[in-house]
Amino acid sequence: MADEKPHCPGLEALPTQIASGHRGLVPGDEESLRSMALGQGAKVIQDTKPLKSICRHICGYHVYAHDITRQVEAHHYCSHLSEDMMQCVIYDSPEANARLIGVEYIISAKIYRNLPPEEKIYWHSHEFEVKGGIITLPVSSLVPRAVHAEIEHLELSQVINTYGKTWHLWQVDRGDVIPYGPPQLMMALTEEGQIDPKLLEARDKREGVDTNGLRNRRAVIHPSMPLEAADQLEARREGMAWQATMAKVPFKNATDGSSATS
Repeated sequence: MADEKPHCPGLEALPTQIASGHRGLVPGDEESLRSMALGQGAKVIQDTKPLKSICRHICGYHVYAHDITRQVEAHHYCSHLSEDMMQCVIYDSPEANARLIGVEYIISAKIYRNLPPEEKIYWHSHEFEVKGGIITLPVSSLVPRAVHAEIEHLELSQVINTYGKTWHLWQVDRGDVIPYGPPQLMMALTEEGQIDPKLLEARDKREGVDTNGLRNRRAVIHPSMPLEAADQLEARREGMAWQATMAKVPFKNATDGSSATS
């Protein structure tokens, strides 16, 4: 059985399959031998160049911009577009049948500080995620701990000076069996006492790490410049948050350039 209680309005009568290890469910019949064969054939004759550029795996936790109590484990698989920008696809687990739940764009402080104020509300900082032991770089158990620590130190010394813009398309934390509703803007944890300790305990056990040890080791990692107005802190001080909603807008007709309502 899946760990989460399924939430599937309108889909209750459909069969379901296990996803993300045993964390969740997805609707539909079991993948057929025909689909498996077609998939294997496509691997042989097609190229997946964008996926081959993925060069790092970062595990962290996202919170909904409007609800910090909803905390979602997020496995980022990232590639560089430039020295100052990365793009990441986000899965809910590191398993082969993990669900693709979102995307994150990561930019350097150099880019972030030049954004207009109205754009900065979408972005979150990574300083506490690094220093608080929230994010990790999972590696094989065969990698020596000293090598892992050195790679992690070099990597996170860069990450601490970046900002992320994250959208989750699939609210797996409430048991959604498909991506329901509009995308949700996500933020990062920014201070002690926010994260559910059980999440870190489970992560530490799975990856063979220790949160307190990570924090002590990362005490020497510092941002190269002061953080700027990220994390929606101004709105939070007012007890508010910015979040995406759907709106009906005029439809532009492709044939004559006019809207359908004109």
